[in-house]
Parts: sequence; structure tokens; C-alpha cells
Amino acid sequence: MHRPTRRRLTIAGALAATTAAALTATTVAGASDGAQHARHAVQSGKAKNVILLIGDGMGDSEITLARDYTVGAAGRLNMDRFPLTGAYTTYAVHADGTPDYVTDSAASGTGWATGHKTVNGRISKTPGTDKAVPTILELAQRNGYATGSVTTAELTDATPAVLASHVTDRSCQGPADMAKCAGDTLKAGGPGSIAEQSVNHKVDVLFGGGKQRFDQKVTDGRYKGLTVTQQAQKLGYQVVTDAASMKAAKAGKPVLGLFAQGNVPVEWTGKAAAVGGTAPQRCVTSNPDRPSATPSLADSATKAIQLLEAKQKHGRSEQGFFLQIEGASIDKQDHAADPCGQIGETAAFDRAVQVARDYAAEHPDTLVVTTADHGHSSQIVPVDATPPGLSATLVTDEGRQLKVNYSTNTPGQSQEHTGTEVRIAAQGPQAYRVLGVTDQTDLFTTVREALRLR
Repeated sequence: MHRPTRRRLTIAGALAATTAAALTATTVAGASDGAQHARHAVQSGKAKNVILLIGDGMGDSEITLARDYTVGAAGRLNMDRFPLTGAYTTYAVHADGTPDYVTDSAASGTGWATGHKTVNGRISKTPGTDKAVPTILELAQRNGYATGSVTTAELTDATPAVLASHVTDRSCQGPADMAKCAGDTLKAGGPGSIAEQSVNHKVDVLFGGGKQRFDQKVTDGRYKGLTVTQQAQKLGYQVVTDAASMKAAKAGKPVLGLFAQGNVPVEWTGKAAAVGGTAPQRCVTSNPDRPSATPSLADSATKAIQLLEAKQKHGRSEQGFFLQIEGASIDKQDHAADPCGQIGETAAFDRAVQVARDYAAEHPDTLVVTTADHGHSSQIVPVDATPPGLSATLVTDEGRQLKVNYSTNTPGQSQEHTGTEVRIAAQGPQAYRVLGVTDQTDLFTTVREALRLR
């Protein structure tokens, strides 16, 4: 019984030592941003804080497209500058446990949130028996950490939902949306919709869209007849709706930020891909449908960190915080075959990555991880290629033409996720765990071990 345990510890120690040595060499060569911090991280253990950044649908093609367009083929994004990088597999499972090779965001999020794979469409519940599984956020709360979730999607969308809710189907976002979750309703003795569960969990910071879900009325239980927003206020939440009120929010009470009726509008616009391609275009770095008072993902991330840190300092807690930040509409614009919208959201996410890395530079006991939940459909192809599906030609910031192809579904249909492995990169305590090829469920263990959650 003891020998395998010692062997695992020896292997982990050897890996840490090897990684540290490699980073020392890198530092001497002056090639890796943050290598000094990474070497310290590999040699130390516990993290005080964890910031997990999820680029939804942000596979290597999506990263490369944003890099080529914004900083050039030889340039580097903020997310490219992590000292330790690996890849992880993303498959879901069927109810019998056999692999489902292409995941959705519910099953993939459940993977890193709980350490267990599940069926597509399910939120933090088992694949066969449909039982709730404890999440990393719930464990963090039980261990005294402050917690937060920031997204550009609705707060009830799959990726934020996996942290603080358990439902049979991801569509069960508000009290009026429970058709596929009969056993999860309050009337049936269940925990209620994703919106109700999220505020009942008293997550310290919830920033995103989805006001329409929180405006629905609770149908049973203690808060019957109130909207979920009113329920949140009864539970002590400050409710903010724009950049100004977000900035004014005070630490000490939980904060619910609802910045759009649905998903937060994207930052960039342009012509979507078309059959036969498009004329070469430059992206428009604005969106008339995005209100000027809408906070950016980077600003939301900055405020979330401030609130979580202040809460722990005010409470004189020895523990730090766990924060998940999602750039959600990389995926949504990929589905829509909209390269400009997609690139703009990737660039916005990359600025949030910089916020996290800047914080970690001042607080090296912070583990920062950036990854994606699954791959997606955009592919960079030769300019003279003639793809059978949708494509678009862009003129990059380098003044060169770049062609993007979307051919994972027939034109007119939503483009599809892919089953490829995706990048995971990290810095800080336990960051070495992302090296090599791991699985999505291993990220749960990385965060749990970094925060010493039991």
C-alpha cells in the first residue's frame, strides 16, 4: 500500500526538480517571461489564491487566429507568456461511461469543476445515476476561501453554472426553464434552477449577463413569488448593472453583477464568413449594440479580485480566494462563423489574462491557469484555397491577408465543437501539473492540491 504512494511522490518530486532545472536554463537564456516566478512555484507547495481563466471554444486555431491578426505571426499574446504549457484531452462520456469524443461546455466544465466526466448537457452530476458531485468552488467555500465567477455569457450558462449548481440539463437556467429537470425543481425537493442555486450558494462575486434569468419568479419554497434577483437581495447581495455601479460595490457583502439581458454583447464586429468567401476586410473594433456602460472582461476581473481579496483581509482570513474568469463568446462567435467577433472576444479574454498575471506578479502565491473547455471550428487556410463551406478573408494588423474556414457543419447551421485536445498553461504553486498531456479532470486535482482542499 505504501510503496506506490512513495513512488508517486518521488515521481512528482523528480518532475518538479526537472522542471525547475529547465526553467533555470530558460532564465539564463532570457527566453521565458515569468520564469523566475515559475521556478519558485515549482519548488513550493500551497497556493493562497487560484485564478482559473477559461476561453470557451478557444482551441489552438482560435489562439493562432487572434495572434496573427492582432500582434502578428511572430508576436505573442499574454496567454502565450506562461512559463509552463501542456495540453489536455476534453472528451465527455455516455451514460454507460464509454467515451463521447466531442464534448459540450456542460460536460467539459463538469470535468474540471468536479474531477468527474459526465454526459453532454449535464451540470456537475454523474453520467449514469444523475447524482450531484461536489465542485471545486463548493470545496473552496467549505475550506474558508472567498469565491467568484466572472463571465461574458449569461451567469447561468454552462461554464459558470458548473461551479455552483447541479442540474440534469444545462437548459434549466431559471425557474421558468425547468422542463428538462423535473427532479431538480424546488417542488420536487430539488435545489432549483441554476440561477436560484448560484445565489443560494452565496458565491461572493458573480459578474456576467443573464438578467433575464434572474428576473424570473421563484415558483416554490421560501422565496416563492419573488424574482431570483430579489431572492439574491434577501440573501444580502448587492446588485449592480453597469461599470459605474460595479466600481462602487463594496467588499463585505456578496455582489451580483447583471450586465446584459442575455449574453454580454461582443466587442468587435465584421462580416461573417460566407459560402465562397468574403472580400478582404478589416475588423471593426467597436459594436453599436454594446452599451458604453458595459464593463470589459478585464475590468470585471480586476474588480472581482479586489472584492475577493478585500473580503478575506477584512475577515482576517488566512485563506485566499478561488476565481473563475470565462471569455464565453469566443465559442459563440465561432458557432456563428464570425471571425471578427471571435478575434475581438479572444483579445478581450487575453487582456483579462494580463490582469491575472499582473496580480500574480505581486502575489506569487497565486496559481494562474488558462485553458479552454474544448476546441472549435475555425481553421486558417491558404488564401487561394476554396473551402466548400463558409470562409472569410481578413486583412491583419501586419497588412497581410488571412483566410479563415468554417466547415464543421453545413452553411446555415451552427458550426460545431471539435474533439481535439486543447492548451493548458499555468504559473504559480503546483503549475508543473499542467505539463505533458493530461485530462480535463486533472485540472480539478491541480486546483484542489494547490489550495489544499479537503
